[in-house]
Amino acid sequence: MLRAVTWVHRGLFHFCTGVSVRMTSSGIDQNGVLANRVAVVTGSTNGIGLAIARRLAQDGAHVIISSRKQQNVDRAVAALQGEGLSVTGTVCHVGKADDRERLVAKALEHRGVIDFLVCNAGVNPLVGSTLGASEQVWDKILSVNVKSPALLLSRLLPYMEKRKGAVILVSSISAYMPYVELGAYNVSKTALLGLTRTLALELAPKDIRVNCLVPGLIKTDFSKVLHKNEPFWNDFKESQRLHRIGQPEDCAGLVSFLCSPDASYITGENIVVAGFSPRL
Repeated sequence: MLRAVTWVHRGLFHFCTGVSVRMTSSGIDQNGVLANRVAVVTGSTNGIGLAIARRLAQDGAHVIISSRKQQNVDRAVAALQGEGLSVTGTVCHVGKADDRERLVAKALEHRGVIDFLVCNAGVNPLVGSTLGASEQVWDKILSVNVKSPALLLSRLLPYMEKRKGAVILVSSISAYMPYVELGAYNVSKTALLGLTRTLALELAPKDIRVNCLVPGLIKTDFSKVLHKNEPFWNDFKESQRLHRIGQPEDCAGLVSFLCSPDASYITGENIVVAGFSPRL
């Protein structure tokens, strides 16, 4: 217990700045807690996904990053390799079977095994009410946000077994506190909470842990519709006490911890990183 607390205190948050201390460091920690491990992170060329990929690589893992556009993959790979990190990347639209197969093949190029899967890719093609969503919108949101993590994991599972690895799904605070403007997206993120609990039970006998990151309002391009809405932000501040928008790095240390041996007895948890918790 003390070891885990020390690990979190050392690496998860910098209490003076409120931002991960790893923001200012570069290069692989050759003796890092994730040394010689392999991680796949979807939706990882910007925002939360990129911060997670960087942190996992800083802690010693080889990381395969991906997103839908080649130029974004190239830019992110170049940036992280420029920091001395062990990363490769490939284009992957997680809603497409062929792209998922490409991602699996790319991941296996490094060592033929995979230790960690972080499912961060997500879409929200509609800002509007739940009942205002068309069938096409529903299909896209549920396919990318809910179905694709399960399908990708099913392909990676043979290479993760007996590795004592971890899966991290990325949900949203909207799973607990739905925003009317996000409609069907709220529903998809709530579904990930249940998927986490179900997969945790299924994979426990294989020594694979499954947990869920539940970010609050984090400053990314994806969340601009919320954090640039001044009336919304002023109202939101009343429900939490840190009175700041989260940064992607605020999520990254937790994911690295959940992948580490220090979290070997944690599975099936939905962990909120939001400056407050909507739960008891």
